[in-house]
Amino acid sequence: MAVLRRLTQARRSSSERSALAGEAAAEAAEAALRAEPGPASAGEPEGGAGTEGAGTEAPAAGKSGKTPKAPAGNHTPDQDDPRAAAFFDCDNTILRGAAIFYLGVGLYRRGFLTRRDIARFAWQQAWFRLHGAEDPEHISDAKQSALGIVAGKPTADLEAICEEIFEDVVADKIWPGTRALVQMHLDAGQRVWLVTAAPLEVARIIARRLGMTGALGTVAEATDGHYTGRLVGDLLHGPAKAAAVRALARRERLDLDRCAAYSDSANDIPMLSLVGHPYVVNPDGALRRHARAQGWRVRDFRTGRKAARVGLPAAAALGVLAGATAAGVALNRRRRRG
Repeated sequence: MAVLRRLTQARRSSSERSALAGEAAAEAAEAALRAEPGPASAGEPEGGAGTEGAGTEAPAAGKSGKTPKAPAGNHTPDQDDPRAAAFFDCDNTILRGAAIFYLGVGLYRRGFLTRRDIARFAWQQAWFRLHGAEDPEHISDAKQSALGIVAGKPTADLEAICEEIFEDVVADKIWPGTRALVQMHLDAGQRVWLVTAAPLEVARIIARRLGMTGALGTVAEATDGHYTGRLVGDLLHGPAKAAAVRALARRERLDLDRCAAYSDSANDIPMLSLVGHPYVVNPDGALRRHARAQGWRVRDFRTGRKAARVGLPAAAALGVLAGATAAGVALNRRRRRG
């Protein structure tokens, strides 16, 4: 990791930063596996599953307490195949909305963010839900905000805060259909990985709550147990996710042709294109078109009618804005009366 840190300081191209982010994520994921009791060696999961949280924490199954069945028409994972694995995107694939938004709300409640910060994050979340796709400027803004918040702070503090924030979020915001797909691969004895641009600390918690093997997430640079305010490489986004999956496959001796990947975003086409079994889940328009052209399987766990898929989030966004406006008017009236 020391070498990676030195490389981070140099000016590098976008592709080099993506590769560096991918290697850092894979190294951190493998280190977490080594630190966990369980499988003795990579590529040979104990009991077939080899999950990071197995035996210590029950997978989140939603409010009903029951894990739904996987939808019909999926490929059947080969049982106990040591060279097969599944990779799941997080935002809008497993989690309703964006993990960074829920993290932002939690940080605001603990005094790390201002009202202006949370209003900006709320708008970005509404935009994400309305359009079903990520905005590059929003991603860059979230990145800079997050780095500014954690710079100089102990890594243990953020880990503890993330545990508190996501303890309840995961159970309430998981798409049941995608949860069933995760369980399908786990039941087949395969390793299952979360792959997300969210901070690694957040990614690990979500993965553990779902009984996954582990997580590939954005790695923030740290020295002597404190964040430096820089990333190792870049956000684990787009090509960086593909780099992380490729790096982990090399380390874990996986055959990507026997692996599956799931995502909602056209930004993840590089990752989906790596595997033999690509799935698109709750896709944005660009990914849906690409999936049709490529013959990829599509799974949409949102309301069937497009009017409902788009209209309800839009109405929710307008409701938030209307509520904020009404609150502002009321506040002004109180000030005038005072």
